[in-house]
Amino acid sequence: MATKQTAREIEDTLGTVPEWMEALAAPASDHSWGIFRDLLLGETELSPREKALVGVSAAAVMKCPYCAYFHAEEARFAGVSEPEIGEAVNVAGVTSYFSTVLHGNEYDEDDFVSETGEVFEYLREQAGAAADD
Repeated sequence: MATKQTAREIEDTLGTVPEWMEALAAPASDHSWGIFRDLLLGETELSPREKALVGVSAAAVMKCPYCAYFHAEEARFAGVSEPEIGEAVNVAGVTSYFSTVLHGNEYDEDDFVSETGEVFEYLREQAGAAADD
């Protein structure tokens, strides 16, 4: 359980101290709240929309119903539409699928990095040519 000071901060920020936060082990509870507060609620390099979409995607891949629910609500709160949430989940699924294919087939990582570099070099050239038109 968090210290009284941290519990007050959580309640001031969220309107309540969710019971699941009380399940955090005492040595880590204040620190865990700080991570939650600073990364999810604080001003960072990512916008609230971007953070919510990352959360939705990660939760989908981890298959965590708690995280999926939280981050979907977070996304809706940040103005993300249902089609955007669905697309983020699909992108996460495609990423997980190809990761499984690459790992399962023990594809050489150096070859993958080299080929990916070639692909993006070509895409950059195409984007530059389109911009010149």
